[in-house]
Amino acid sequence: MTTGTRWLDSEQQVAWRAYLLGTARLMAKLDDDLRQFGLGINDYEILVRLSEAPERRLRMAELADRLHQSRSRLTHTVGRLEAAELVRRTSCKSDKRGVWAELTDAGFSLLEQAAPYHVDGVRQNLVNLASPEDFAAIGRVFDAVSEHIGQR
Repeated sequence: MTTGTRWLDSEQQVAWRAYLLGTARLMAKLDDDLRQFGLGINDYEILVRLSEAPERRLRMAELADRLHQSRSRLTHTVGRLEAAELVRRTSCKSDKRGVWAELTDAGFSLLEQAAPYHVDGVRQNLVNLASPEDFAAIGRVFDAVSEHIGQR
């Protein structure tokens, strides 16, 4: 039976599987490293995105888009962060339906503590394992992936 499928050749299959396993292990390691701060990798990314935003706040819908998370998943995660007093939600005055997620001072302080450990983990478990050229290539490939998928 011929399907017309362009199967991966053996080298492509090896690279694809290495990507899948390596990514899963890397994310699990980075997530585990952040547990000492009471955070997971998704929590950390929310705090980072808010810390980089003007006034340390973003609309929930925009935050969900930046993180490529469903709004319901983000609402649940932000709810946990809010209970821990790391994030606060407030109504958007210009749009009564809109909700802001804002990084609290406690959230910013925790991020300042966790960030050096996280960055060290990223360096040890990814950046330092690749040549500068290979690491730049990873960035180019995933920029292309994001742009390609974002077009749909």
